[in-house]
Amino acid sequence: MNHEADVTGFASPDQTPAVHRLRVLTVNTHKGFTAFNRRFILPELREAVRSTQADVVFLQEVLGSHDRHAARHPGWPTTSQYEFLADSMWSDFAYGQNAVYPDGHHGNALLSKYPILEHRNLDVSITGPERRGLLHCVLDVPGPHPVHAICVHLSLLESHRQKQLKLLRTLLDSLPPDAPVIVAGDFNDWQLRGNRTLHLQRDLHEAFERHHGRLARTYPARLPMLRLDRIYLRNAQSHAPKILGHRPWTHLSDHLPLTVEVHF
Repeated sequence: MNHEADVTGFASPDQTPAVHRLRVLTVNTHKGFTAFNRRFILPELREAVRSTQADVVFLQEVLGSHDRHAARHPGWPTTSQYEFLADSMWSDFAYGQNAVYPDGHHGNALLSKYPILEHRNLDVSITGPERRGLLHCVLDVPGPHPVHAICVHLSLLESHRQKQLKLLRTLLDSLPPDAPVIVAGDFNDWQLRGNRTLHLQRDLHEAFERHHGRLARTYPARLPMLRLDRIYLRNAQSHAPKILGHRPWTHLSDHLPLTVEVHF
């Protein structure tokens, strides 16, 4: 979390008008490279993310650091990728480190225009080299309840995903029953079995499925066929879900981003 966020100018809770809608974006950043790692495009990705005017941004596969890439690519940021993407638009950010290797590490991150009261990264790795986590943040959005945001990036293996979804459902069961919850990210659920599992969760709905009758095709970005990325909501309504399937997005990652308005 960015502990330097300036919140001194906020009015007291009884004076602050309640916020009734948030614009949410989720995107797998592919570590700041185009598909097949052909070109470093993090600066262009930052401009595209800024253009959405999202209030909350869910990021997957974002680098905390990478010494070899930093030495090799001109324009590599001096900060972490998530701080670089946050820039001056998102005052608060949180990072969940998942995979660590000799040159650096990567994981999930969340950028927020509202203060992040607390965050934790839950390790949901099963076995083997794949390291996965659920980044759970509590956002101080003016209203009767804080908003819980969970950034997800699940395993490539079906058996691992089912275990990770069970851990996600346990996390959801532990949250206050009346609090708004946003769960977004890359579920890698190409067989759609995970979506059926999440349908067992009380009052949870997926934004694209509710509005369009099917999950969004997001992978691969140039010719999307697989429905891997999702936005699930609880105690909130989804409006105008969109796949950002046009330029520049088709050239900024191997996944297409999703956006939705969340109404409370």
